[in-house]
Amino acid sequence: MFLHGYLPSLLEGALVTLSVALASLALAMVLGMAGAMAKLSRFRAARGVAQVYTTVIRGVPDLVLMLLIFFGGQLAVNEIALALGHEDYVDVDPYLAGVLTIGFIFGAYLTEAFRGAFLAVPPGQREAGLAYGMSGWQIARRITLPQMFRHALPGLSNNWLVLIKSTAIVSVIGLHDLMTRGSQAAGTTREPFVFYAAVAVIYLAFTSASELVFKHLQKRFSVGVRQGLL
Repeated sequence: MFLHGYLPSLLEGALVTLSVALASLALAMVLGMAGAMAKLSRFRAARGVAQVYTTVIRGVPDLVLMLLIFFGGQLAVNEIALALGHEDYVDVDPYLAGVLTIGFIFGAYLTEAFRGAFLAVPPGQREAGLAYGMSGWQIARRITLPQMFRHALPGLSNNWLVLIKSTAIVSVIGLHDLMTRGSQAAGTTREPFVFYAAVAVIYLAFTSASELVFKHLQKRFSVGVRQGLL
């Protein structure tokens, strides 16, 4: 039998992995946009907070942050619950901890990608929008954000490819993702090469499909833009 009947289990784990990756990307994009706006802000405090966030997060290994947030967060939640009179032990959901950690990590990387993308939009275009009587929201929606997103796509694509592979670290906190199910199958059958190769193929399928999606988005957002000759 193909993969000793473990294929359905691996596919279920793959769906969990993909779900974690997409939820983490959504959180990372929100944090990245907020961080980019803070770094471009005229307020020194906002720039300082954003700088500390990106420096610390990009300088600490992902696995260390995962363990700190999961176990440290669990300790903090129970201390707060005890202080509020709740005596039962509170377990932090591994899925939630994984999404928060990965989203928090890649929010720092997307902060820099979005900041550079904002700076790549010529300021004269915003000034032209003001001259035409556009509101700030209209300028952002029609001029700044579409161009910013086009400039941010390469960085967003690279970070997404790294993010989806980084989801493997959620296996250390007990989430039944693709990596965990592959490890369980490898241990049960004593065929680690077969099952880790299967896990690698599924990750490769995710990243290959993602590259096709980002190529389509790049073409869509580059309509009417002259591409430089290589």
